[in-house]
Amino acid sequence: MPARKALPWLIRDTHQALVDIANRSGGGAVRVGLGVSSAYLVTNPDDIQRVLEQADVYPRPGDTALWRSVRKLVGDGILAEGDTWTASRRTLAPLFRATRVDALVGTMAEAIEGSAGRLDEAAATGTPIDIGAELSRMVAAAIMRVFFADRVSVDSALRIMAAQEVIVTSMAPRLLAPFVPWWIRLPGDRQFHAAVQAIDDILLPVLREALQRPGDGDDVLSTLARARTADGHALSEKQMRDDLVSMVAVTTETTYVVLTWLWPVLANHPHIAARLYDEIDEVVGRNPVRADHLPNLAYTKMVLQELLRLYPAGWIVPRRAAAADVLGRVRIEQGSTIVLSPYATHRMSSLWGPNAEVFDPERFAPGREGAEERHRYAYYPFGGGKHRCLGEHLFNLEAILIVATLLSRFRFTLTDPALPGTRVAASLRPARRVKMILTPLERTAAR
Repeated sequence: MPARKALPWLIRDTHQALVDIANRSGGGAVRVGLGVSSAYLVTNPDDIQRVLEQADVYPRPGDTALWRSVRKLVGDGILAEGDTWTASRRTLAPLFRATRVDALVGTMAEAIEGSAGRLDEAAATGTPIDIGAELSRMVAAAIMRVFFADRVSVDSALRIMAAQEVIVTSMAPRLLAPFVPWWIRLPGDRQFHAAVQAIDDILLPVLREALQRPGDGDDVLSTLARARTADGHALSEKQMRDDLVSMVAVTTETTYVVLTWLWPVLANHPHIAARLYDEIDEVVGRNPVRADHLPNLAYTKMVLQELLRLYPAGWIVPRRAAAADVLGRVRIEQGSTIVLSPYATHRMSSLWGPNAEVFDPERFAPGREGAEERHRYAYYPFGGGKHRCLGEHLFNLEAILIVATLLSRFRFTLTDPALPGTRVAASLRPARRVKMILTPLERTAAR
């Protein structure tokens, strides 16, 4: 697709343009002109599988606009390649083991319950809340306790998350103009660098304190402070800094970004909201959420799976062809930029039917006809291959805890019931803030 057609389309409505291109191509790789450069949009699940599972052929591209921005924030570490990535993954992956995360559900639930309690006054007075901001606080309270052993305060975490918000949104000009070199200033660059510095100003003192007193816990900071390289040396401060910043992003970003979309979706699908309320009322009642509630919240899980389908936080995934290859029937030249888009693939009518863009949790009902035949990469909100997101299991538990906690305490009314548009940023964000008024539900004593 030549740049004269692609660029106006992408600039006008980037996300919908990707969906339309994917549908028109039938999922085949499409070369999209971007002015002085071009990229292949790859949306077919077979091709996606090859790109993600052949990481040596399709590594992360350090010189694309998105990845240059990411590396300016997180440096080298869990989001790098080669030996650096291997070392970081070896150090950090044990923190995300399912058995460890499962054991922390009670602690996360208590932190989320405490954060939800802060909303009682706003609910009692009918004061509108910014649900994105409140979700940030809930996530921060839970994650700082279970992954950082409270070494990073909730207020500090919120400042970090506010800086992350600046970072992912200030990257928009570079996402829309990927051919512009970094030495040419674009709108948003100054805010980007200031936000990165703000994160360092918060985290580096905490990191240095952990080096002085590493402790014997299995929190992120203690783990990094005790970690050793393959030759037995302690990690450099830069390596620790890069891994620490990556971990803060991995453990906070996806949950609150995805869950911000839930409330306008429910407001526009009252029958789905009613069924969700019924399940939470039956399983949880007006009690604090506990670990043993989670297996019985099956419909809640289906709602979240469908939310991830239509609103994946990681909506664009760049790769670079390290060698010539063929995807489908399209020859890919060495050095070509490859763009995967879960947002586009998850909305393709050839994969999800004529109502692919309709919110329908029944797509994920156990035993749903045709679900077993669905290609594994028709749905990949957490990526795939060796770089599959470490935080997937954490999201699946934490998101259910947050939704069940809020809906066991409140009902809500949006101040603007319209479904927001999407905003071009490094992660999929609503084009406006989502504000709502809470109605309190009568609470009962914990069982």
